[in-house]
Amino acid sequence: MYTQPERSSKLPLTYLLKPGELVLKGGNRRSFERILKRNLTELLGNRGRAETAPGRYYVHCREEDAGAVEDALGRLFGISGWARAGTCGKTPEAVMALIAGEGRALAARGISSFKIEARRTDRSFPLDSYRICADGGNAVREAAGLVVNVKNPEAVIEVEIREKAYVYSMAKRGLRGLPVGAGGRGLLLLSGGIDSPVAGYMMASRGMGIDAVYFHAYPYTPEEARKKVTALAGIVGRYAMGIRLYTAGFTKVQMRIRERAPLPWTTVLLRMAMMEYAEKLAGKLKSRCLITGESLSQVASQTVENIRCIQERTRLPVFRPLIGMDKEEIIRTAVSIGAYETSILPFEDCCVLFSPPHPVLRGEPAEAVKLYEELDAGSLIDEALGEAVMEKCGFPG
Repeated sequence: MYTQPERSSKLPLTYLLKPGELVLKGGNRRSFERILKRNLTELLGNRGRAETAPGRYYVHCREEDAGAVEDALGRLFGISGWARAGTCGKTPEAVMALIAGEGRALAARGISSFKIEARRTDRSFPLDSYRICADGGNAVREAAGLVVNVKNPEAVIEVEIREKAYVYSMAKRGLRGLPVGAGGRGLLLLSGGIDSPVAGYMMASRGMGIDAVYFHAYPYTPEEARKKVTALAGIVGRYAMGIRLYTAGFTKVQMRIRERAPLPWTTVLLRMAMMEYAEKLAGKLKSRCLITGESLSQVASQTVENIRCIQERTRLPVFRPLIGMDKEEIIRTAVSIGAYETSILPFEDCCVLFSPPHPVLRGEPAEAVKLYEELDAGSLIDEALGEAVMEKCGFPG
């Protein structure tokens, strides 16, 4: 059920949020909306109050909490945009005064041209959308001296007549996507590099809840490398409503590969062991898929042939959201979510440290399976699974 915003609020600021693609859902739309409301409430904590109405969400907060609220809205998947809105009663005089005030605020920011867009869901309001725009435009010109430009305005003043009147401008773009939790759960193979945090972020944007596993090879990989991955999980977790990060001690597995495998095959076989471990962990966590940061042909283990070899060890679907992206695109996303500077810290993970100088480029699955079975590493993987350490990263609050 929808809850209508209160006619008056003790909290002075109101933010209006526009849902994203979930409005296109059919009979299950309400379940998506409930998840979005839950996520919004968790992100806000005690800094604001979330309310809903058909097609809109609202957040009420104190002025001193505005920065924290805007930070939360900037990390919320499922909304296409949001703005701080002025509100008033549904009389033409009150609405025109509010529009004029918005025009003066734009003029103070150096804006010189504008247009008005109006939506009137309450048909009892005496002015239709055209008259709201026309009369509101006159009010702004008289109050602030701005020029109407309907084709290329510097700013758009938006007016919505709902259970009350809302007026806002300079709306911020939301992250869009689907609310986290609407798309099941997946297990992310998280390293200390640039790619895998971006992969986790992208799957969270499709509504997937994320758990993560990191493979640590102490003492060959330093404690700083583990802390780096924990920090990355925290960064992605701030968008993914938190991540449970499992650290797997993989030193024995890697040493077994190093002792028994042909050197060119070590990276592919290591990835196969990681996939076997990840599938077993996913079964314990009720995760329905695995997520990796692989991008086609970016490194030797990511050729089509080697990717096929690597996934011989899992029956779960493997999602590779970066598979068709180039490095510049991936880096841009890493920068935008705040992960890039942490990803490039000079602490290498186990994959890098144990990489052969001349890795196999186009492995045959049959040969890969034969070499892998000769490792007889199943008991080592199970031992690592039983010793995994979990920590919570990036959860709201």
